Amino acid sequence: MDNIHISGKNINVAFWEPILLVRFQYGPGNGKISKPSKREVRRLLSLARPEWLRLGGAVGLLVISSGVTMAVPFCIGKVIDIIYDSGKDGNMVEKLTSFCQVLVGVFLVGAVANAGRVYLMSTSGQRIVKTLREKIFGSIMAQEVAFFDKTRTGELINRLSTDTTLVGQSVTMNISDGLRSFAQGVGGIGMMFYVSPKLATIGLTVVPAVAVVAIFYGRYLRSITKQVQDALAKSTEIAEERISNVRTVRAFAKEDREIATYTGKIEDVLQLSYKDALARGVFFGFTGLAGNLIVLTVFYNGGLMMNESALSVGDLSAFLLYAAYVGVAMGGLTSFYSELMKGLGASTRLWELIDRAPAIPLTAGYSPSTEVQGGIQFQNVSFSYPARSDIPILEDLNLSVPAGKILAVVGPSGSGKSTIASLILRFYDPNSGMIQLDGKDVNSLSPSWLRSNIGTVSQEPILFSSSIADNIRYGSNHPEDVTFDEIQYAAKQSNSLNFIEAFPEKFNTMVGERGVMLSGGQRQRIALARAILKNPKILLLDEATSALDAESEHLVQEALERLMVGRTVITIAHRLSTIKNAHNIAVLDDGKVIEIGSYTDLMAIEDGMFRKLVERQTIMQ
Repeated sequence: MDNIHISGKNINVAFWEPILLVRFQYGPGNGKISKPSKREVRRLLSLARPEWLRLGGAVGLLVISSGVTMAVPFCIGKVIDIIYDSGKDGNMVEKLTSFCQVLVGVFLVGAVANAGRVYLMSTSGQRIVKTLREKIFGSIMAQEVAFFDKTRTGELINRLSTDTTLVGQSVTMNISDGLRSFAQGVGGIGMMFYVSPKLATIGLTVVPAVAVVAIFYGRYLRSITKQVQDALAKSTEIAEERISNVRTVRAFAKEDREIATYTGKIEDVLQLSYKDALARGVFFGFTGLAGNLIVLTVFYNGGLMMNESALSVGDLSAFLLYAAYVGVAMGGLTSFYSELMKGLGASTRLWELIDRAPAIPLTAGYSPSTEVQGGIQFQNVSFSYPARSDIPILEDLNLSVPAGKILAVVGPSGSGKSTIASLILRFYDPNSGMIQLDGKDVNSLSPSWLRSNIGTVSQEPILFSSSIADNIRYGSNHPEDVTFDEIQYAAKQSNSLNFIEAFPEKFNTMVGERGVMLSGGQRQRIALARAILKNPKILLLDEATSALDAESEHLVQEALERLMVGRTVITIAHRLSTIKNAHNIAVLDDGKVIEIGSYTDLMAIEDGMFRKLVERQTIMQ
């Protein structure tokens, strides 16, 4: 009886799908079974609320298709009785033909209803996954920069792809199949008692025990699913990071090491799968034996009842089919519970992402209606990065940049130069002290408004894997309104137009992931064009020419000088020869300003740090 198929379902799986697992460990903790809270279940099911119309239609079609399905054993029993009884009076062919014609029509209705149910449930599931991914991606994009310092990209990608699919399926097709199994089980049990209460009592004695087993296994499955998803996320992190930095891997000939690292993470997933597979094997062996013994018992007792004329051949056949249907329904219900637990396991991380309130909300604060002047002040600012809170970066920093002036920030590596730019952009908030823009505390301003008035060009500008035109257009606060003439003008001002026009596709040239198809100088000039198009009042230059060759540096520096006119500029300088024209130069050391003044003033300080830095660079050149 291992391979009986009814309505496309296996009768062995029929009797109760998942696994008895009382002796297994339930995760890395103390082995306790975690019971899902009602709130978690309600929240998971609430994802289906926006699709209530489609799902309601699918449930209506489910009622029709289930009704047709439940009529099948009864009708087959009638067919057997017609063949058995009507053969004696010669009317068998006429009765059988008439009855079967009616059945064909009923089956067609059931097929159409079932197809409609699957279609509505599948499309609803995809819409729910879409909505869920939008919410999660929106929540990720709203998080503060410190969140990304601690969270790997691969983990977030895994949540967006695999976890959302699991959750979407658990509240659509899974619920549909669960309702179908419930209707089939209730109807089947009712018909079994209708046909023979005695046989029904015998056949259903095992159901309560198996239901309890399924509940225990469902809780285990929730735990193991969470572990598997976490292990998959870790392997995805490794793959994403190594693939995106494949040039570094290749340069150090570490391919074998990275393959071994990834293999180790996948091995963790495999070991967890072994635990699940062993549990399934034990359960299916047990339930298969139990199911077959029950069928044999029904056959035996049914045969005795037929011998006593207490049951007809058709009734016994119908009863056996209903018993099989109830078995299928029990399997479906335990499968439904298991899949629901899978959905709960996968949803845990998703709720964490969706519910997480960013420490620096994108739109919190107000947006001044007056035009930005660009005056910036640091008042007793102390700061350490959240991921390294025990290491102070800035300590009681005081610094002033008048509107429209150029301030160069120099100092040894690790002195806090780049941190100043991050704080002005409000990627982070200072631990103490205040940063002001035009006399207003930046913490009181909308971060989105603040950043829309600041342009940045970094040492290693990152371009998106799209066209040159799209990357330049990205700098605008309203990219959809940017004209080609504006893009072309920005390219010309950044000294980019000549090399762009030399490409066969010109502005439609694809730059590759992170702009790898362009040289460093070309990427830098595209980043400058992006800043020019933005036309910000404040410009942050983070060692914008330090990684370039002499020719590229000249072109970039020339474009920078055009860009800096009339703006407040803070330039973090590595090559000190490029900042002679700055109005002021601030020298940082150990998170504090130790010298400030013009290039001439600082060079006049005999034992000054700035002078030593300049002399050291001169000797190295």
